[in-house]
Order: sequence, then structure tokens, then C-alpha cells
Amino acid sequence: MRQRSFISISVALAFLLIGAVAVYAYDSSHADRIAKGVKAGGVDIGDMKTVDARVKLRHQLVTRLNRPLYATYHGERFRLTAEQAKLRIDVRGMVDEALHRSRDGNVVTRTVRGVVGGKVDADVPVEATYSKAAVAAVVKRVADGLNRPARDASLDFSTGTLAAVKAKKGREVREDPLRADLQEALEKSQGSREVPVSVVSTTPKVTTKDLVKKYATVVAVNRDTHTLTLLKRLHTVKTYPIAVGMQGLETPAGTYPVVDKQVDPVWHVPNSDWAGKLAGRVIPPGPDNPIKARWIGITGGAGIHGTEDVGSLGSNASHGCIRMAIPDVEDLFDRVPYGSKIFIH
Repeated sequence: MRQRSFISISVALAFLLIGAVAVYAYDSSHADRIAKGVKAGGVDIGDMKTVDARVKLRHQLVTRLNRPLYATYHGERFRLTAEQAKLRIDVRGMVDEALHRSRDGNVVTRTVRGVVGGKVDADVPVEATYSKAAVAAVVKRVADGLNRPARDASLDFSTGTLAAVKAKKGREVREDPLRADLQEALEKSQGSREVPVSVVSTTPKVTTKDLVKKYATVVAVNRDTHTLTLLKRLHTVKTYPIAVGMQGLETPAGTYPVVDKQVDPVWHVPNSDWAGKLAGRVIPPGPDNPIKARWIGITGGAGIHGTEDVGSLGSNASHGCIRMAIPDVEDLFDRVPYGSKIFIH
């Protein structure tokens, strides 16, 4: 009886030993084979030897990742090639990691899984290196190409006609998100190779409303057309005929504030050759005073005043001042407060 038990135990041990040997032999024979279901960078390399898996990844994954990237914004495209980015894919490391995941568990569970056709649900991420400086360079190129500073509202008098230049919003590339998106896309094996550029609007410091408030009353003088135009809130109110300075005594071009206002002004004759014997004298209101009715002083002794010599209007006839007909200068005087800007072209 004891002999039979011994034989039974011996037979069982023999079967176990044979089974163990078979299990280890099977497992050893698959030591270089990746388990079914394993992917690397989205590429199925399951049930492949490591050497074959490396070939497949180079053919499919590396080929995909070597395609150029494009940062895009409304039809504009900025290219970043794999060569520029110095992109390198560690195929060997990815395959080694895939094999490592295939060897999860113990020899028995691996053998059973292999025999029954079980799978390992794993996708090894792309292992890549690239130049961050190259990515930063393309981000800068995008920013240089797309950034637009906000435009402040301003007044343009370059043509002799005063016009408001409206404020305009600017735009600015969101560089940090773009840098992160490009870096992610360099390692992304699936989908489009286009990375949308995100921008934000920038606000001008001076709006059109600010400009209207700042220039509530403006006078524009065009020396070529011999006209003076009064504007309120940047809208033309009235245009008057004028005379301006003669050759050699030109009315000074520029922008000046109204610094003085007088009714029936006295005339402080300048010490100039053209004044002759009157130079330096003070002439009170009256027939000998050519400055009639009103005086609007702007700069360096020059100003706007009335004249009885209406025949000189429409010409270069004064000694630097701006002459107006007496009714016109009286009308203008009441409409132009101190500090108002006088633009002379």
C-alpha cells in the first residue's frame, strides 16, 4: 500500500517537473517577443520580436513624426521641420519598454496568457528628444510675424486737412501655450501636423473717444489754401478765408495752444527790420493799429487777428500772423477757449 502511494506521488512530481520545465521553456522562447495587444506610440507591435518591432516603428512611427509641423493662423503657416527641431526618436528604448510591459506577471501567468491568446493592454508613449531652443525660435518667428501693436487714436494733418485716425486693437501671440502645443505635437504620432496659434487682443491707450475729449475745440490752418477751419469734437463747424505770412516771414508750421486772448488789443511792435520806425513801440487800439478787433495769441509773438485789409485775404501778405476779416475773427474768438490747439500746415 505504501509502495503504491509512493509511486503515485512520484508520478505526480514527475508530471509537475515536466510541466515546470515546459512552462520555463515556453517562457524562455518568448523572452524576445512582445505580448499581443502592446502598442508603442499608437503603432501595434504586439506578437512581434523586438528586432521586427524596431523595424516597424522606424518605418511607421518615425516616418510620421518626421513630417514638418506648421503653426497656423488664418491661412498663415510657419514651418518647423524635424531637422530644425533636432528631433530624435528612441525606438530601441520604446521597444525595450514594450518588452518590459510584456513580461509583467510571473512565468506561469505569462505562459497561460500566451497559450490562451491573452493580450496586454499597453501603449508605450513616444520617447523623443528635441531642441527647445529650436521650438523657441519658431515661436519667436510666429510672434514677429503676427504680433500687431495696438494703434492709438491720433490726429493727422499731413495733407493739410485735419483728420482723426481711429484707434485700432492690436494682437499678440500667446507664446507659452504655442510653445507647449508645438512640443506636444513633436511627439504626437496621430492626427494633423498643424498647430493653431492662439492670440489675444491688445487695447490702445488712446481711444477715439479720448481723442474727441482731448480735442474738444481745434483750429486747423492750411497755409497753401489760405483757409482756417474750426472743428468741434473733430467735426468741421466753419471754414474762414485768411492771409498768412509772406516769404521770409512765414507763419510758423506746427501745433500750438491758444495762450492769449484780447479784445481790441494793443500792438507790441516787434523789434524787426520790417517794422521800421515803429519797432519796439506799443500802438494802442485805433486807426494806426493794424491788429483789429481781436487777438488770439499762439506762439512767439504770432497769432490770429482781424484786419481791415480784406483784399489781402487769400494770399501770403502778413508778417507772420494769421489775418481774418473782422466779423470772422470776432466769431472765432468766442468759439475758441484758452488751451485749444491750433494746427498749422
